[in-house]
Amino acid sequence: MSTVFIDNKKIYWQDYGKGDPIILIAGLGSDSSSWLQIIVPLSKNYRVIVFDNIGVGRSDHDNEGISIGLMADCTRKLIAELNLTKVSIIGHSMGGMIAIDLAINYPEMLNKLILVATSAKINKRNVYLFRDMVAYIKSGIKEELWIRYMFYWIFSPSFFENTDLVDQAVSMALNYRYPQSIRSFENQVESIIQLDMVSELNKIKLETLVLKAGDDLLFTPNDTRDMFNSIPFCTEVIIEGSGHSIHMDKPDIFLDEVKNFIG
Repeated sequence: MSTVFIDNKKIYWQDYGKGDPIILIAGLGSDSSSWLQIIVPLSKNYRVIVFDNIGVGRSDHDNEGISIGLMADCTRKLIAELNLTKVSIIGHSMGGMIAIDLAINYPEMLNKLILVATSAKINKRNVYLFRDMVAYIKSGIKEELWIRYMFYWIFSPSFFENTDLVDQAVSMALNYRYPQSIRSFENQVESIIQLDMVSELNKIKLETLVLKAGDDLLFTPNDTRDMFNSIPFCTEVIIEGSGHSIHMDKPDIFLDEVKNFIG
């Protein structure tokens, strides 16, 4: 277990492999454990750093006033604390929003940018959806039902063909030792809702790969069809048959795209 203190807040992080550094940034309600399927294979070619955002996992959960910008600044300070230079960033969903902020404001620290199933601004439907998610938790919904409900949004239909796999995943989530608090989840939701970086995307001069999921219900390929066109050096790839969590749904394809892009 490794921790650093950034602005008097404990940040949990882990380091795997050797080579050019890559930092993985998790999405809403997730921590570093969400990358478990790809850490080991990715670390065979690169130095892979994962960490828990403020308010999740083993990092401090005192996160009043949290924002995408604050989480990006925390990531920047973690990069500096670890004496890393020219880091490639992979951000999933909310983590992609954090990665966008980093690329706009601290490009000198970064090498390449991979945005996974994300958006620079959410639509009105998702504003209602995410706030309703908070309301469901506050209403006292049974935890197992909540987990299954979330799975419907983040995994592809094919995931549910294997009943044993679904039950195993639900059980693992139920027994996870570091659950996120309701307050922390709500704060993350509001940080996403307040975000709008569409007009600033043209400031990103890094080589950028945007991975979209063909079966993504949260950020459909059509929702973000033209959003990233203003990034000069941007390549978009749609992973057919994948739900929102591409690195979990289609890990082999995800890894191939990452390796081909980063080199």
